[in-house]
Amino acid sequence: MSFNRPAPDVLLARLAGSWLVSGRLPLAEEVQHPLATQPQVVRVTFDATELGPWDSGLLVFLIKLSALCRQAGADVDQSGLPPGVRKLMDLASPENQRSGVTRGGERPAFLERVADTALDQYKGFKEVLAFIGEVTLVFLKMLRGKAVFRRLDLVTTIQETGAQALPIVSLISLLVGMILAFVAAIQLKLFGAQIYVADVVGIGMVRVMGAIMTGIIMSGRTGAAFAAQLGTMQVNEEIDALETLGFSPAEFLVLPRMLALMLMMPLLCVYSDLMGVLGGMIVGV
Repeated sequence: MSFNRPAPDVLLARLAGSWLVSGRLPLAEEVQHPLATQPQVVRVTFDATELGPWDSGLLVFLIKLSALCRQAGADVDQSGLPPGVRKLMDLASPENQRSGVTRGGERPAFLERVADTALDQYKGFKEVLAFIGEVTLVFLKMLRGKAVFRRLDLVTTIQETGAQALPIVSLISLLVGMILAFVAAIQLKLFGAQIYVADVVGIGMVRVMGAIMTGIIMSGRTGAAFAAQLGTMQVNEEIDALETLGFSPAEFLVLPRMLALMLMMPLLCVYSDLMGVLGGMIVGV
């Protein structure tokens, strides 16, 4: 890299040869000397006619050099750089960075933050209501026999939400039943009422813990799987393709999953109750 002055107020930086990170690149601080010794320079331009292969090393150099020129009060003219370099420089410029990425900046006022939060909550509430309404209409349409979805998808989803969920439901419910029995046995032993351990485990699992643990497991396991599947389809524009073909995403994608959950949740709750009682029996015996 070399510098010359085609005009009294212009400093021309000639870029030649290879500018790869793997090689030895010049330092951007080299521009400080000509700017300091020639204060009449107000514009820095580039000549890249002899520029060879380049990568991110050139971009880092140009970004640092541009920052040093601005600190010295000189404007940077990028018209002499290759088009690809100019595009990447524009993307890296502070003016084009997304809001919230750069550090610093004034913090919004308290009332502004409250208003933004309230508007976000209101928007989310509207979206939830719209989704509930759309799903309700889809269910009514299904009851009339007019809903369009693949029965094979329903069977596959039932298998995913039912049979494939049995191992984790078995493990968690068994452990919960064992914990209930162990804690109840220790406390009831103080009163000589160990005979009621079975009642504590049975009533606790059937009335409360079985349904709660099954709901938590299904929301964490199956709900996350559904969200990942639908999110991937949204990113890949598969949902847009369904709408283009005239299919309702709520009917084709949401309805089979909702039906599968409605069918499998009661059965999984009963199974969880049985496994919890079995866990209590293991501790009791």
